[in-house]
Amino acid sequence: MSRFRRMLPAGLLAAGLLLAVPPVYAAEEAAAVSPLNLIFQWINFAVVAGAIAWLLVKKAPGFFAGRAAQIASAIDEAARIKKQAETQRDEANRRLANLSAEIEELRALSRRDAAAEAARIHAATAEESAKIDRAAQAEVEAAARSANMELRALAAKLSIERAETVLRAEMSATAEDGIFTAFLGELGTSEGLSGRLN
Repeated sequence: MSRFRRMLPAGLLAAGLLLAVPPVYAAEEAAAVSPLNLIFQWINFAVVAGAIAWLLVKKAPGFFAGRAAQIASAIDEAARIKKQAETQRDEANRRLANLSAEIEELRALSRRDAAAEAARIHAATAEESAKIDRAAQAEVEAAARSANMELRALAAKLSIERAETVLRAEMSATAEDGIFTAFLGELGTSEGLSGRLN
C-alpha cells in the first residue's frame, strides 16, 4: 500500500501530461506557429518539466532510498543465509569425514560391552554352578551321615537281636534259675547294706 501511495503523485502527473499533450498538438496543427504561441508552448513545457522535476526531487530520493534499503537488507539476509548454509555444509562435511571413525568407535564400544556382558554372564554361571556343586555336596554328605546313622542303628538292632538269639540258645532253664537266684542274692545284700546304712 505504501508503494502505491508513493507512486500515486507520479502517476497523476503522468496522466495530467498525457491529457495536456493532445490540445497542444491540436492547437499546433490548427494555427500557424506564431512566436507568442511558441512562447506559451515553452512556458507550458517549463511548467510541466518543473512539476516533473519537483516531484522527482521531492519524492524520488525517498523512494530510491527505501528501495535501496530493501535491496541492502535483502542482500544482507542472503549473505547471512549463505554463511549459515556454508557453516552447515562444513559441519556436514566434517561429520561425513568422521563418520567412519565414529562407526568404528561405536563398533569397538559394542564389542567391549558384549565382551563385558559375556564375562559377567560367565562369572554368574560359574558362581551359580559352584553354588549348585556346594549344595549337591552338602546333600550328599547329609545323605551319607543319615545312611551311616541308619546303618549303625540297624547294626545295633541286629547285634541285639543276634545276642538275644545267642543268649536264648545258650541259656537253659537251670542257667536262668541260677542267674535269677544270684540276682535275688544281690538284692538281699543290697537291702542289708541299705538297712545298715540307715
